[in-house]
Amino acid sequence: MTITYKDSEGIAGMRVAGRLAGELLDYLALHVKPGITTNELDRLADDYTTRVQGAISAPLNYAPSGHNPYPKAICTSINQQVCHGIPNDKPLKKGDIVNVDVTVIKDGWHGDSSRMFMVGEVSVAARRLCSLTYEAMWRGIVQVRDGAYLGDIGHAIQTFAEGHGLSVVREFCGHGIGRDFHEEPQVLHYGKPGTLDRLKAGMTITIEPMLNAGRRDVKELGDGWTIVTKDRSLSAQWEHTVLVTPTGYEVLTLSANSPPIPAFAKS
Repeated sequence: MTITYKDSEGIAGMRVAGRLAGELLDYLALHVKPGITTNELDRLADDYTTRVQGAISAPLNYAPSGHNPYPKAICTSINQQVCHGIPNDKPLKKGDIVNVDVTVIKDGWHGDSSRMFMVGEVSVAARRLCSLTYEAMWRGIVQVRDGAYLGDIGHAIQTFAEGHGLSVVREFCGHGIGRDFHEEPQVLHYGKPGTLDRLKAGMTITIEPMLNAGRRDVKELGDGWTIVTKDRSLSAQWEHTVLVTPTGYEVLTLSANSPPIPAFAKS
């Protein structure tokens, strides 16, 4: 598979899909509180996507090679779960941290984003992990510009994360996105500057670092989807879909109630 570059029509479609993904997370944020189940969040997400946005959930029944179809509309990964957690009937409790990962398909275009939510009062360590992972994502985003390298993104994220005592999950990465959920290139969250593919205007990619409070090693649970830390340490992830522009980048999944952009990323 080769990298796809979006023309003006494709960029317009990606902007709409990205905005809808952000707005879906804004809506779900109102409901993430102690006592709600992730199955309830999933039902809310599916209803909002189809009835309000007139869109489709990409994760629902998604079946890459070697996997059973994913059974839900969103992914919900709690505490030591790294990614791809399947919603269930266990209520969220005070002190939990949960990643909600959504991908909306609108008119054939995909918008992919995730956020961390803190359920009630959480530990200082959990709050720190969520905050640093958010900053790490933005450290990667600000590297995006025409002519830069994918390795620049990974290096920025890795050096920031490891400099704060966190580890970077290696088995999962960002990706190209557009008409297909997962396109080329892979966007690693570690690496060396000046390496891998060069970025070019018209590319759309996700940047979605998964950082662990403990070691980087992970394993898959028996459901065939959920990934957890081997040492049961907390894990966090944030994700945006980003367009490479002739002069830098445009974050497509920002919305009215997205968390504030860090000061260093404002220009």
